[in-house]
Amino acid sequence: MVKPTSAKDNSQSVNAPTQRELPSTAPGRAEPVGARASAPLLVREIGSMHVGGRSATLDGLPGMDVTFSPGNPPFRVNPNGAFEIEQMYVQYVRLVAPRAFQPLLLMHGGGLCGVCYETTPDGRPGWQSFFLHAGHDVHVADAVERGRASWARSPEFLRGAPMFRTKAEAWELFRIGPEGSWRGNTGASQPYPDSRFPVDAFDQSMKQSIPRWTTTDAAIQAAYDTLAHDHGPFAIIAHSQGGNFAFNMALRHPGKVRAIVALEPSGFPDPVSSKLHTLAGIPHLFIWGDNTGVNETWLSMRRGLARYIAALRASGVAVDEFDLPSMGIRGNSHMLMMDRNSDEIAARVQRWFESRDLMG
Repeated sequence: MVKPTSAKDNSQSVNAPTQRELPSTAPGRAEPVGARASAPLLVREIGSMHVGGRSATLDGLPGMDVTFSPGNPPFRVNPNGAFEIEQMYVQYVRLVAPRAFQPLLLMHGGGLCGVCYETTPDGRPGWQSFFLHAGHDVHVADAVERGRASWARSPEFLRGAPMFRTKAEAWELFRIGPEGSWRGNTGASQPYPDSRFPVDAFDQSMKQSIPRWTTTDAAIQAAYDTLAHDHGPFAIIAHSQGGNFAFNMALRHPGKVRAIVALEPSGFPDPVSSKLHTLAGIPHLFIWGDNTGVNETWLSMRRGLARYIAALRASGVAVDEFDLPSMGIRGNSHMLMMDRNSDEIAARVQRWFESRDLMG
């Protein structure tokens, strides 16, 4: 039996996004693409923390004898007792002299964790490195039940069955190839002809895939809210599923969020019942890759997001959109931070931060 305890703790169509003219990179500002590989970082602190969560207890489960290491005698395990559950993990790197006025929080998407921002599957420095070099203190999140946040016992604490993403689902949902293009392995499958994803490293990217539960959104949101309340303010880059958590963090703690960059968000708060006017001081940037118009799942998601974006603008929120194909940048997948031109996209985001007066 589970015995939980209380916690401790302006309208625009999809096809015609607004793209503001951004200043070019100035001396001392975001460095040119490819210039950071040999540039040293002056780091003040590298650390981590677990945030949020609660205590809960189990009882009534049978014990068992377990041999943990070969040659050792069996150990009697009692699975009943008190546990800490529903916490998230955050790694941070703080610079000696950051230029950004607030730390940058990188939030991952569904079935992923913060490693997606560290090193790309083909071995290039990722966005954690890019934005550190651009002058941000950077926090990388692993949400509840992902990565180093750790799991809890299932189904006793994590209700329902975990969802495991197949290679076929990732290949097509992430728009590395068209719907129906997966043929059992990477070599036999057909990517989009102009794909920017490092296709030869697709199998490597799938090693980052993490099971997810469909019943943990409230716990994930609670941990992110605690992070904002206790450790904000942040500028945020949020990918896919992480977008909805970022939007809600801002709604619940508008004084703790300075800006949101949403990379192809897959969900959003109810634009009718949400108090979107409280976000008037938080600029939003939405970024879209290629081939969303020929994928039924993404067509549906973008229609919904168009309504949310229109509601934000009607509430006085400054909203920009980078529809990359409309900007002449073709071939990007859902995994923008992994694509071969990821530094080019990050540089555009950095110039947006500059234009929004988030940098010193």
